[in-house]
Amino acid sequence: MTTLPPTLAANVRERLQEYDSERIGPRIWAKDHTVWKPDPTEIADRLGWLTVPMAMLNEVGDLERVASDADSAGYKHVCLLGMGGSSLAPEVLYLCGDSELRTLDMRVLDTSDPAQIKAVEAAAGIDRTIFLVASKSGGTIETISQYLYFRAKFPDARRFMAITDPGSGLAGIAQDEHFLRAFLADPEIGGRYSALSHFGMVPAALVGADVEGILTAGVQMAEACGSRVSAEHNPGAWLGIVLGEAARMGRDKLTLVLPRELQSFGWWVEQLVAESTGKEGKGILPVEGEAPGPPEAFGDDRIFVAYGKAAWLDDLERAGHPVVRFPAFDSCSLGAEFYRWEFATAIACWVLGLNPFDQPNVEEAKAVTSRILAGETPEIATPPAPEVLETVQPGDYIAINAFITRDRANEKRLQTVRAALRDRYHVPVTVGYGPRFLHSTGQFHKGGPNTGVFLQVVGEDKVDMPIPGRDYTFSQLKQAQAHGDLASLLARARRAARLTLEQLAELTR
Repeated sequence: MTTLPPTLAANVRERLQEYDSERIGPRIWAKDHTVWKPDPTEIADRLGWLTVPMAMLNEVGDLERVASDADSAGYKHVCLLGMGGSSLAPEVLYLCGDSELRTLDMRVLDTSDPAQIKAVEAAAGIDRTIFLVASKSGGTIETISQYLYFRAKFPDARRFMAITDPGSGLAGIAQDEHFLRAFLADPEIGGRYSALSHFGMVPAALVGADVEGILTAGVQMAEACGSRVSAEHNPGAWLGIVLGEAARMGRDKLTLVLPRELQSFGWWVEQLVAESTGKEGKGILPVEGEAPGPPEAFGDDRIFVAYGKAAWLDDLERAGHPVVRFPAFDSCSLGAEFYRWEFATAIACWVLGLNPFDQPNVEEAKAVTSRILAGETPEIATPPAPEVLETVQPGDYIAINAFITRDRANEKRLQTVRAALRDRYHVPVTVGYGPRFLHSTGQFHKGGPNTGVFLQVVGEDKVDMPIPGRDYTFSQLKQAQAHGDLASLLARARRAARLTLEQLAELTR
C-alpha cells in the first residue's frame, strides 16, 4: 500500500504518462544515452546491468564448482577485500542469507582502519581463509593496500581470487602472481550497479547462497521492468518516478524502514541512490538505520519507503507524509530487489535530469589524499561543532562522518548521538564510517545540494601496521583520507566541524 499527498500523486501521474509518451522504457532498453544526457560519456558504456542477470545465469555452474572446490579443500572462511559496490552487495547477500545453508563464513573488509583490519584477521581463522580481492578499476587504494598486507603473509598466491574488469591492474596481478582464479566482469557495468554481476554472485556462491534463485528473481524483475511495460505497471519505473517527483517537491530525504534482518540492504541502497543522484546541486539523500519516532520528529522533506509492517508509520501517513510500502522479502528475492532499485534509481535520475552512472566529485577527496600521502600537509581549521550546528535549519541534514573503528561499541555511541541530534534539530541525521562512506554518500555530500552539516569524528589509532611496498601505514592512509574529505567539503563551502568521539557525545548532554 502506498500513501502519497494529493499534489505528489498528481505529479507522479503526469510523469508516468510522460514515461510512456516519450518511450523512455524502449529507449533505455535500446541503450539510448539521450534519456539522461546528450553526451554519451559514462552512460553509453554503463548499461550492461540491464541484462546481467540473464547473462550470469550461464555462469551458475562454474560458480557452484568454484564454491564446491573451496569447501572440499577445507576452507572455512572467505575474506572479501573491496570497497563500495564491490563490498556492499556481497555483504547484503551474506547477512540476509539463510545462516543454516552457509558453506563458508565471510568477513568483508572495506576500510583502512588498522584496528578493524586486525580484528577481521583475528576472527577469520586466517589459515583456513580464501581472500577475494574485488575492484573494478583494479587500483582502489584501500583494496590494494589490504591485498599487499595479506599477500605478504602468504607465499602461496593460490589463496587469492580476484574479481575485476578486463585489462585492469588487478587482472595483471592475478595473472602474474598465479591467483587461484580471476573473474573478469562486464566492463560496461558501474560498481554500484554490479550486485547481480560477478561482484555479487562470486561471493554469494562461496557462502552457499542460492545463486540461481537470486538471478532468476533478478530476471523476473528485469522482465517486469521491460521495454514494453507501461510505467504504471513497471515496478522499477514507478518507484523511480515517485522518488524523483518527491525530490522535486523538496522531499529529497529517502527514509528507508527495514526489519532488522534486512538492515544491510539499506547500506546497499544508500550507496546506489546517493552516489547516482548526488550531483549538479541536486539529489536524493537516503537515510537508513534511523530509529522510529513520532510525526513531529520528521520534517516535510521526507519520503518513507518501508519493507514489512512498520506500524509506527501509520501516524506519519495520517500526518501527511508520503509512505511507500513493500512486503518483506527473503534471500532469494534479493535479486529482484537489487534490480528494482537499480532501475528505479536510473529513472529517478531521468526525472531529475542527472547522469546516474558518473561520480564526478568522488575524485576530489582522492586527489587531496594522494597529495597528503606524498608529503603535503594542508592546514585545516573548522569552527566548533556547536557553532556549526547553530546553522541547522529545516531542509538540512546532519552527517556524522566517523573515521574511527567500526565496531559494536562505537556503533552504539554514534547511534545514541544520532537519535538525540534528530530529536533536537528535527532534521535527518546519517552515520557513515570513513573511508567506507567515501564510496557511497561522499559523492552526495559534495555534489548534492548544500544542505548538509558535517561532523567529522576522528581519533588516534592505538594499533597500526605498515603496508608492504608503500611508504605509509594504514593509520596514515586513514588519517589522510579524513583530511582529504574534510578539505574537499570546506573547498565547496560546506558547513563542517572536526571533533573526537568524546566531544560528539558532549553535544547531546
